[in-house]
Amino acid sequence: MQKYTVNQYFVSNILNWVQEKEIAIPEIQRPFVWNSTKVRDLMDSLYKGFPIGYIIAWKNPDVRLKDGSVSNGKKILIDGQQRITALRAGVLGQNIINIDYKEERVFIAFHPLTEEFATLTPAIAKDKAWIQDISKLMTKDGGLFEDVTNYCEKNPEADRRLIEKNIEKLLQIKSKQIGFIELDSALDIETVTEIFIRINSKGVVLSQADFAMSKIASYDKEDHFGVNLRKCIDYFCHLSREPQFYKHISENDIEFKKTIYLSKITWLKDEKDDLYDPDYSDVLRVSFTKQFERGKMADLVGLLSGRNFETRTFEQNIMDDSFQKLRDAVLEYVNETNFKRFVMIIKSCGFTSNDLINSQNALNFAYILFLKLREKHENPGLIEKYVQRWFVMSLLTGRYSGSPESQFDSDIKQVSKDGAEKILQSIEDGQLSEAYWNAQLIQELDKASINNPFLNLFFAAQIKAGDKGFLSTDITVGNMIDHRGDIHHLFPREYLKVNGFERGDYNQIANFVYAQSEINIKVGKSAPKDYMGEVREQTNGGKLTYGGITDEKALRENLKQNCIPHSFEEMDVSHYENFLKERRKLMAKKIKDYYFGL
Repeated sequence: MQKYTVNQYFVSNILNWVQEKEIAIPEIQRPFVWNSTKVRDLMDSLYKGFPIGYIIAWKNPDVRLKDGSVSNGKKILIDGQQRITALRAGVLGQNIINIDYKEERVFIAFHPLTEEFATLTPAIAKDKAWIQDISKLMTKDGGLFEDVTNYCEKNPEADRRLIEKNIEKLLQIKSKQIGFIELDSALDIETVTEIFIRINSKGVVLSQADFAMSKIASYDKEDHFGVNLRKCIDYFCHLSREPQFYKHISENDIEFKKTIYLSKITWLKDEKDDLYDPDYSDVLRVSFTKQFERGKMADLVGLLSGRNFETRTFEQNIMDDSFQKLRDAVLEYVNETNFKRFVMIIKSCGFTSNDLINSQNALNFAYILFLKLREKHENPGLIEKYVQRWFVMSLLTGRYSGSPESQFDSDIKQVSKDGAEKILQSIEDGQLSEAYWNAQLIQELDKASINNPFLNLFFAAQIKAGDKGFLSTDITVGNMIDHRGDIHHLFPREYLKVNGFERGDYNQIANFVYAQSEINIKVGKSAPKDYMGEVREQTNGGKLTYGGITDEKALRENLKQNCIPHSFEEMDVSHYENFLKERRKLMAKKIKDYYFGL
């Protein structure tokens, strides 16, 4: 089956469709990322008759209205937004939204004697030989006589016939043809999404979430509903990373400022926490999965198109209802109380820094679970317990590392049907058995990596327990992580290197521990038995060299908190392999005790 048609349309036709909203171009699907030089080059290519590539759109399915009539679907722009935006700026003189989300004009100047295009500069503005803004000619009704006459009066040496010829050629840009590919309206959502992703894969990598955002922005019911919902999502993500961006929004987006959305995200202007800084795909995934109890983003696009999954038809009431539900879910997501409470729950189980979180999807589903349990009016204490357990379980099992959409879909359905406690128990029985803790987890710790989810789980367990750093009396592991402290090699790296060990040997997870910089420096290249011998002397009244531990009991407790075997104080290079095996067991036990203590 032919999945598309190919036609040639005039520039003026395409711009008219945009003006009449027959083509739904989401205003802030992405800010206008072209610089003014690219707009100039586009005008120059059209002027010279060069091809500028195809515009690709998908005709939305026709939707059935309540009265039985059919509403013709709009064309959703799939590829070509930057070019159409450039045409609107250059030909029609319309403002664009720049990378800072400010409205601005792009002025393209034209030299009718040399047939050059240029971005307007102060020097060009003073030069009478340049037409400063071609859009003034492009949007003007009537003939050329007045414009040519005005130009020749300012430039009496110019050849009038040449000026008239070249300005006429300039105006013909609107009559230049552009290839237009229209995807068939009968295509299913999954196919269109795949085409969308493949078409755009050569530039910025796009996803189903990008397509969903385009769909949201194209919904123009009542007060730019879709555009402003799209902005709410986008601005929330931007503000979570750059709180100072609030000033740009409040000063430059007057329309958005009038909506309820800005008041819902204003709290972010004073928020400095960066544990959970979502992008728009995270916001969409959490909001959609929680509200619709589905995990596949293609289903969101289908629902926003009005798809009835049972009859396989498209209905206006389903579309309207889906947009309203998504809006409600997004407002739940960005709610200050919800968001801060969730972040506090994650921090309270030891994950006080984003550096410790290797899976954004684990964080996303934990937030879905939190919002779902809140909706069901679950006891706050149980919400905290279930969310923490689920989050840590997800990291332990790598639950969302394979096919996250399918897993989200399955998990939300099971949680909604049977409850979080029952599903958690089932997962623990099947995947976190004694065999896991006594064998599999120990194997996971047998790796050489400083950025490893299981090492991070160990550090989270230490933070949760309030453990002190290696040989520290007051400074905790949590303090050091918050202030970018040192991860230290218990068997020093240089010591192992001179004894023939390679990177994969000395960077073993079980050789890492958090320690203060001054302690790390003092240890230097010494064998454990040497520097620990000096530590023992400290506990017997000797010189204070490593931290502030001065008694045997405090030393034993510190080594226990850091899961360091008792015999460590006597070890040299010959004991290294045995040390790693023993410490992995101790680390695995600490993680297990931590998990079941949540």
